[in-house]
Amino acid sequence: MLQHKRLSLEVTGTVQGVGFRPFVYRLAKELNLVGWVHNSPRGVAIAIEGDISQLEQFLQRFERELPPLAQVRSQQVQWQDAIGYTDFTIQPSSEGEKTASILPDIATCRDCLKEIGDPSDRRYRYPFTNCTHCGPRYSIILDLPYDRPQTTMKQFAICPECQREYEDPGDRRFHAQPNACPRCGPQLQFWDLNGNCKAREEEALQEAIAGIKAGEIVAVKGLGGFHFMVDACNETAVQTLRQRKYRPSKPFALMYPDLERIYQDCEVSPEAEKQLRSPQAPIILLPRRNGSPLPLNIAPKNPNIGAMLPYTPLHHLLMQELGFPVVATSGNRAREPICIDESAAILALKGIADSFLVHNRPILRPVDDSVMALLGNTPLWLRRSRGYAPLPLMIPEGDPTRKILAVGGHLKNTIALYCDRQIFLSQHIGDITNIESLVAFKDTIKSLSKMYDFQPDLVVCDAHPDYPSSQFAHSLALPILPVQHHYAHILAVMADHQLNAPVLGLAWDGTGYGLDGTIWGGEFILVTPDGWQRVAHLKQFRLPGGEQAVKQPWRIALGLLGDTCGETAWNLRDLPPFQGHSSAKLKQFKTILDRQINTPLTSSMGRLFDAIASLLGLCQNATYEGEAAMSLEFAVTPTDPADYYPFNLLPTPKAKSSLNLPLQIDYGPIILTILQEMQRKVSLGTIAAKFHHTLVEIAIKILQSLTQEGVISRQNIVLSGGCFQNCYLLAQMRDRLQKLGYKVYSAQSIPPNDGGLSVGQIFAALRYQSKSSIIPNIVSRASKKCV
Repeated sequence: MLQHKRLSLEVTGTVQGVGFRPFVYRLAKELNLVGWVHNSPRGVAIAIEGDISQLEQFLQRFERELPPLAQVRSQQVQWQDAIGYTDFTIQPSSEGEKTASILPDIATCRDCLKEIGDPSDRRYRYPFTNCTHCGPRYSIILDLPYDRPQTTMKQFAICPECQREYEDPGDRRFHAQPNACPRCGPQLQFWDLNGNCKAREEEALQEAIAGIKAGEIVAVKGLGGFHFMVDACNETAVQTLRQRKYRPSKPFALMYPDLERIYQDCEVSPEAEKQLRSPQAPIILLPRRNGSPLPLNIAPKNPNIGAMLPYTPLHHLLMQELGFPVVATSGNRAREPICIDESAAILALKGIADSFLVHNRPILRPVDDSVMALLGNTPLWLRRSRGYAPLPLMIPEGDPTRKILAVGGHLKNTIALYCDRQIFLSQHIGDITNIESLVAFKDTIKSLSKMYDFQPDLVVCDAHPDYPSSQFAHSLALPILPVQHHYAHILAVMADHQLNAPVLGLAWDGTGYGLDGTIWGGEFILVTPDGWQRVAHLKQFRLPGGEQAVKQPWRIALGLLGDTCGETAWNLRDLPPFQGHSSAKLKQFKTILDRQINTPLTSSMGRLFDAIASLLGLCQNATYEGEAAMSLEFAVTPTDPADYYPFNLLPTPKAKSSLNLPLQIDYGPIILTILQEMQRKVSLGTIAAKFHHTLVEIAIKILQSLTQEGVISRQNIVLSGGCFQNCYLLAQMRDRLQKLGYKVYSAQSIPPNDGGLSVGQIFAALRYQSKSSIIPNIVSRASKKCV
């Protein structure tokens, strides 16, 4: 005799907007089961009845046959008595506490691409074709649960044919919320400089194509904002874009019509091809082929090309007809957020774009393209945004009752929300350097919080009291926990890999506010179950001119030469950092150094990279962040890792530790030996390689010293901070330490730069809460009350 039962399932994870309910519906119908499925604030809820053997088949196939984009975080199953359902239905969404994962925007799938290329299909050449397997998600979602009235598509009344697809369980557009067609969906327009509509639909597309072919700069409204598009093979057009955007040398990303064309310009590994073809479709940094016809001003002095494939139907239609790569760089002015509104773009992008290709599907929030490098088969994030944000990181041991907001740092800002043991990391927001970027920062917090009905009980910020993000945190009527910058960098990787203390972390970057009020950045941090300790760092040096030194590395180089060589440094006028400066200017500069006028102290490894790049004549004036350090990385000619420069490890005088910690790395011998090699005409590539090897050797020596003194055991090593975007440094450090028996971890699903800082801030708060049930309401100087 058959025995009927009821299964109740609560499924959490990325299960909304991926065809999950239609999948459950079809599976239930195929197995002759009855019940219902609906979106819940936590994910998807299922109640299903039938014979026990059928229900067991359902569970087995449910786990095996999930939709391609679905990611199940947890699955709670209860067996209950049957209550007499008569059919299987998709019910309206339920209400409650919202913790479901929001699906990122996904690249056009093969089926949709086939439709827009088929003259017999009603969506032929329709630029906004999508289905449950692809299309806009995060950029258009107003609220959860994910239903059409909760998206910016609510203004488009669905036509009868699209409604039929939406209601047909056998159709791949069954409950596809952004479903649309030429009859009922968004439309294209081509505008002139003043916002006057000159063409619509197909004619608008053709006008944009003609403009790009003619060497014009066309601002194209895409999925998460505008791109400036220009013919990448037209050197004059590329240079015009550089001049108008005030971007003299920072590399431009390119969109290619197909993978075959990328192969002509770039070296493409199997893993790179996989990432390029993935549903996330990020920009991938690829080595440029010798003989590539691309003009050098695409990526000046850079051996890599940032390449991506079209990821929306609009991009596919553009690129198919163009047939050549185009620059596809963020549609914004320098240091401003990417523009998302066509009316605002007329003013915001005035003087840069020659024309505008726009559409009337509103973009709710800016979502830049994601950027990834590859270290072998391992992703190295430079920017995590479209295709990935705001997918959460799981923190299994976190307190499920806490609701924490982390506001990140100052550069490459992201924010993060913590609830239900998940860290929801926002898209890339960017540098908070002006009113426009601060508005984007606040809007991101507001919109993510609204989606999750999120009311934080704690806000976490960087310890720097002058960061706009920190000042915003202090403006809230909430308990505040400032977190030291480099400690947060290490904790971000610990959260990424679910590591427990003890961990020894190397936090190497350009700038971070130190506990002593100076600028840190070359730090060795021991994280213990009860706290953390700075156990070693680069010996401090001065930044002549403060922030100006970051943009003019020659200032740092001359300061280090003065520290290392004393008065004789000023006789070395043939060295590159001295070039281009009059005797009077150098005399004035020396006076500033001698009197220590606006010369803040730093232990920054990033600034040491800048100084060596200047010393070698690679970069004297940086036009974008990291330019000098990157020039040093790109100059490397790989040599024997055993070739490195001498250095000293110095104990800290009068340190509170009996071991005279923290140890200090004396860079003096490194600089003196580099000067000797320059005098002997050793190649720049060899010097650059040996400098990188020296940093690895320093790390090894410090680890060995700390182990011998009993400060650490052979434990997990974490590498974090912007310096570990340097692929050569990261690979050398990882490989050498692993050969010595250390387990080495670096950022895997988040950027190592400040884009991952908010994750570390959340993890710091969770660690703090595990030690104390009291949340301090800190309103005084963050430098004295941070963790």
